[in-house]
Amino acid sequence: MQLTSQSFQDGQPIPGEFAFGVPDAAAHVALSANRNPQLAWSDVPAGTQSFVVVCHDPDVPSRGDDVNQEGREVPATLARVDFFHWLLLDIPAGTTQIAAGAHSNGVTPRGKPGPAAPEGLRHGINDYTSWFAGDEAMKGDYYGYDGPCPPWNDTLVHHYVFTVYALATPSLAVEGALTGDNVLAALASAPVLGRASLTGLYSLNPAVTVG
Repeated sequence: MQLTSQSFQDGQPIPGEFAFGVPDAAAHVALSANRNPQLAWSDVPAGTQSFVVVCHDPDVPSRGDDVNQEGREVPATLARVDFFHWLLLDIPAGTTQIAAGAHSNGVTPRGKPGPAAPEGLRHGINDYTSWFAGDEAMKGDYYGYDGPCPPWNDTLVHHYVFTVYALATPSLAVEGALTGDNVLAALASAPVLGRASLTGLYSLNPAVTVG
């Protein structure tokens, strides 16, 4: 399989319109257009009955002590963990692309609704759900796509890996909530016929060179 995007090139920066936050000279970060990028896949394996799209960032700090703190920085050597930005399930076999902005267009405080998504698809819960859990104005269940917003003082460029999975079943059976960990666990035992990935780069730190 092959996965491409008209929104950004593999291994290159993701434009701000597809991010949750963009750099701001006064406040470090400002909310952005938060549109999902365009994705298209080809060379689909025979027998495919549905697709799953997962976007995750493997570069999120494992500790938050220094995150977004004035006069401090998040060292590149800090251990990193996964942060899931998008889980889209039960995409019909006849679908070979997702239009830009089709599943997210703007930041929705407290999160977009789910798990039902347009055209009978299912959106999973992304990790802004836990990130905003202590914020009275923003807390809620964040379904669907919400784009990059790495710490503005992180010295590491973040990688956003978009992966499409081709399944031999019309739906992915997931135990428990539709979280990233549960979806990946389901994919590990599902009849996956093929997969393809595309990686974009992003940073909010003006001192960091991206791409």
